[in-house]
Amino acid sequence: MRIEILDEILPVAEVIEQIKAGSDGAVCTFEGIVRNQTRDRQTLHLDYESYRDMALSQMQTLATEALVKFKIRDVAILHRLGRLHVGETSVLIVVVSAHRGPAFDACRWLIDTLKKQVPIWKKETFVDGAVWADGEPFPEAIALT
Repeated sequence: MRIEILDEILPVAEVIEQIKAGSDGAVCTFEGIVRNQTRDRQTLHLDYESYRDMALSQMQTLATEALVKFKIRDVAILHRLGRLHVGETSVLIVVVSAHRGPAFDACRWLIDTLKKQVPIWKKETFVDGAVWADGEPFPEAIALT
């Protein structure tokens, strides 16, 4: 398991290569990247802040929960803080398992739950102002019951 919050570029390819094993039949990744617009507003950059210790602890808890709930072999969760520009990776989720179904399910659950629960905040700066982002609503269909 690899859980990190970094202030520099996320090592995406390295993480994917390091997590794979011979017993895996599936690697599912989610790479959140800064897009050039949100709600029809042109994005200049994003700034991420965090309560780092609490965020790392909660990310660890989510990873452990995903291992049990989805019966996956391993997981990596990395998030970047600081100023990010269009095209840069802000978050990386990598899930490996014997089969694709659990890998896809765990990956989706991890990113959606992370965005809902982990104390990492995103400020979006546009050409016409800035806002602290609320994020997308959590999909009820995959929420823990």
